Amino acid sequence: MRMKTLPIFLVFLCMGFGDAVGPFVGLAKETFQLSNTMAQLIPFTGFLMFGLLSVPMGVFQDKHGKKNVLLTGVLIMLIGLLIPTIFGFSYYALFLVTILLLGAGATILQVAGNPIMRDVSAEGKYSRNLSLAQFVKAIGSLSGPLIPAGAAYFYSRDWRVIFPVYSIALMLTLLLIAFMRIHEKEVKEKTASFKSCLSLLKDKFVLMMVLGIFLYVGSEVSMSSGVPIYLESEFGVDISTLGVLGAGLFFLTLTIGRFAGGIILNWMKPANFLMLTVVLAVIGIIGLFFGVQTIAIISVILIGLSFANIFPLIFSITVDRMPERSNELSGLMVTAIVGGAVLPLLMGVLADLTNSLIGFLVPLAAMLYITTIALSVKRTNNT
Repeated sequence: MRMKTLPIFLVFLCMGFGDAVGPFVGLAKETFQLSNTMAQLIPFTGFLMFGLLSVPMGVFQDKHGKKNVLLTGVLIMLIGLLIPTIFGFSYYALFLVTILLLGAGATILQVAGNPIMRDVSAEGKYSRNLSLAQFVKAIGSLSGPLIPAGAAYFYSRDWRVIFPVYSIALMLTLLLIAFMRIHEKEVKEKTASFKSCLSLLKDKFVLMMVLGIFLYVGSEVSMSSGVPIYLESEFGVDISTLGVLGAGLFFLTLTIGRFAGGIILNWMKPANFLMLTVVLAVIGIIGLFFGVQTIAIISVILIGLSFANIFPLIFSITVDRMPERSNELSGLMVTAIVGGAVLPLLMGVLADLTNSLIGFLVPLAAMLYITTIALSVKRTNNT
């Protein structure tokens, strides 16, 4: 089983590369001399693909299998990363093409990766295993701010060194997936379709959870892209070095939180854990508004730890409610990751109209709504 799961965990690592679009915002803002709104086109371009591709790939996956979908996603990401490696960064528009393909590949990997983890999980362990897989994904996310910071500090190289590094990792993953053998559980006789996917939204519980994914991912990308800019504008931190490490701190605590979540879920019910994490997330975001650097750093740590398990909890709670519709649910919920395109753009517009701190009202409002979702899930599970 270990040899079969290794390629899957590498897939989750590669998914994390897609989260680098958050740290790219501050770096590209300086490189291309962009406004907040123009810089936020980076996550908008990348996460837009979740809205366009997720349901079609869920339907395709239902007919052709998860392994083929995984191969497709890795290949598309690899092509996107090779563009700046070969052609450089002369034009912002060309850089956005790279982000577009990176987002498309990450979308496809999300559609297949989340439900395939259920295929290899023991009964009742899906939430735990998905949190551990998200921990591996968080390592990939953490590389987004840390590789550029390390390259600048130790080798006097700029942030663009990250692209050939990611390309090598994707090539290895592509080879391992190609030789992977896995038994994909058959959950139903009826083949998925666009109609069957969208019909699930008639279920109030599914609609609520899909909205939860939309708001959560938008909040996560808003935090990863907004923290370096916030540290620079509020406390004068150099965005090319220590500012990037602000996003790194967020992703580091996100990584730790996901590993801890995999352990905690051995004894805490998913619904109770979801309630705890969203409350802590709200407290963390409010802490940013005190305007004190020490409190801001503590808040970023708390936000990372509390954000860590919200996505896998919402996802796994929903799939466990309707396991026979896992492919369709996966397509719908991965579509909702398009929130990573919408909320950061709103945050950028608000920041341009006011300041970077006020922009955090966008993820704060989103997390307050997710708190009501957590309350509903907890109430439902206790009745």
